This record gives sequence, structure tokens and C-alpha cells, in this order.
Amino acid sequence: SPLSIECKVKSVLHLGTHDMFISEVINVRADDRFIDPETGRFALEDANLLAYSHGFYHSLGEIIGKFGFSVKKK
Repeated sequence: SPLSIECKVKSVLHLGTHDMFISEVINVRADDRFIDPETGRFALEDANLLAYSHGFYHSLGEIIGKFGFSVKKK
């Protein structure tokens, strides 16, 4: 995997229909091929990552916004 985030579960909150896991990140491994040497940014869009949810695989990488974009001043 080009990106691996290792977590330690600290607690589990039972929310009726599902559980929410509260975790601490204890290790991050990123393939150097996807790290921009000038900015240190991981190029998610180049890594061809995928996610699995409810029986389906989804591609990741298309930027659809950034933190704060919904409240950004015009």
C-alpha cells in the first residue's frame, strides 16, 4: 500500500445501529514515490488509492474541496 496509517483503538462508542472507534495514530508509512520533495505533501491523486465500504470498492483521489472551502470568504 502506498499509504498506511496504523492506529491503536482507545475506546468504542456504541451508537445504537453502529459503533464509533476513537483511535490514536501511532505510525504512518508513506511510499516516498508519492511525496513531493518541495512541499512534503503526499500526492493522493497519484497513488491510486481505494476504499472499501459496504461491499463496494471506491477509487480515491479526485479533489472536491479543501478544509474550510464551504465557509471561505468570497
